[in-house]
Amino acid sequence: MNLRKWGLLLLPAACLSLAGCGLPGASSDRVIYANYDDGDGFCAQIKDAFAAKAKADGIEVEFLDAKNDGNMQIDQLNEAIGRGAGAIILLAADGSSIVKTIEKANDAGIPIITVNRSVAGGKVLRAYSDDVEAGRMQGEYMAAHLPPNAKIVYLQGDETQSSAVGRWEGFKAACLDKRPDIRLLSFVDAGWSKAEALKTMMLWMNMFPEINGVVAGNDEMALGAIAALKGANRLEGCLISGVDATPAGLAAVTAGEMVQTVKQDAKGQGEAALTLAEGFIKGNPPSSDTSIPFTSITQENIGQVGN
Repeated sequence: MNLRKWGLLLLPAACLSLAGCGLPGASSDRVIYANYDDGDGFCAQIKDAFAAKAKADGIEVEFLDAKNDGNMQIDQLNEAIGRGAGAIILLAADGSSIVKTIEKANDAGIPIITVNRSVAGGKVLRAYSDDVEAGRMQGEYMAAHLPPNAKIVYLQGDETQSSAVGRWEGFKAACLDKRPDIRLLSFVDAGWSKAEALKTMMLWMNMFPEINGVVAGNDEMALGAIAALKGANRLEGCLISGVDATPAGLAAVTAGEMVQTVKQDAKGQGEAALTLAEGFIKGNPPSSDTSIPFTSITQENIGQVGN
């Protein structure tokens, strides 16, 4: 079991924006889409939205899948940089090790547009959502609905990703800092993984006889917790919150197994990334990031909010 971090260690990752940095224009009409892992359900939604808009707009795209291997992604991008590209869309497998490759693309005049996953350096533009906002929405919901003196656990995403840290910080500020009666029993980095979350939740159930809430940095981890709780007949009365509004997450909200998912707009992120890339290709290079808002989804509004 990979229980990498117990406690409240926060390691913020820097993401340097290209807003106002004079990014060079494109040298080719071909766009490289470098995904960290096609097997990731949420990132697959981003890719599908990007591909659909690219097809509609007549943009040539080469899709790469690093299979969650940072070294493979570095090799893929080095080859792409050598062949030239109008822009590179990057969902980083490892936000730190990829920095030198980003800088190589910067030197070659190839714009880098990051989507969803942060990087620790280099000049980039971002199509992103403010992860602190997602955590704040989770915190506000839990603060309003948890019983007095509630006991909760927190499943964080990969701590090297600023998205994971931001969601925790937003949740803490909106819930734990405002409801001092709520007790955080444990905090674990489960790496965005459903399997890791399930294993962690099973361990927690052995350690803690009462758990009133589980807050997860994404729906996959929330669903792993739900599976463990259901298997132990301990789901009833336990409030579960996730992020992403994946189809499985939305189904869990509809079924009453999750009380909340915070919609991260995969379609909006994918289309925004394509719009930024088109600007470079068509000679009108953008100078600022594009932010896509989150939406809190519960049983009360799930019928009004599409995925």
